[in-house]
Amino acid sequence: MRALSIRQPYAELILRGVKRIEYRSRPTKIIGERFYIYASRKWAAINGETLRGVAPGDLPTGLIVGTATITGCTRQNGHYEWHLSDVKRLDKPRRPKRMPQPVWVRPF
Repeated sequence: MRALSIRQPYAELILRGVKRIEYRSRPTKIIGERFYIYASRKWAAINGETLRGVAPGDLPTGLIVGTATITGCTRQNGHYEWHLSDVKRLDKPRRPKRMPQPVWVRPF
């Protein structure tokens, strides 16, 4: 199974069901296939209002934190929306055996 690298706090927002669309610069053909959510080591540069009271050290990074399915891919305003569903948080985050790539990786 593949893993998609997503920066925190966006990975956490997906796991909480707040963020249901992942915005990317390229389309995907991985429709209907389950994948791991890898919370990348690098924190996203956002203003912090999305998750109040959460600091960069509060969320797991560098770990597989959940799974999801991409149900569709649409183009909007020059970017692609990957529609996510069936999101599940892992009971215990797992460290991947292989070094993650910028987008997709086979972690185990």
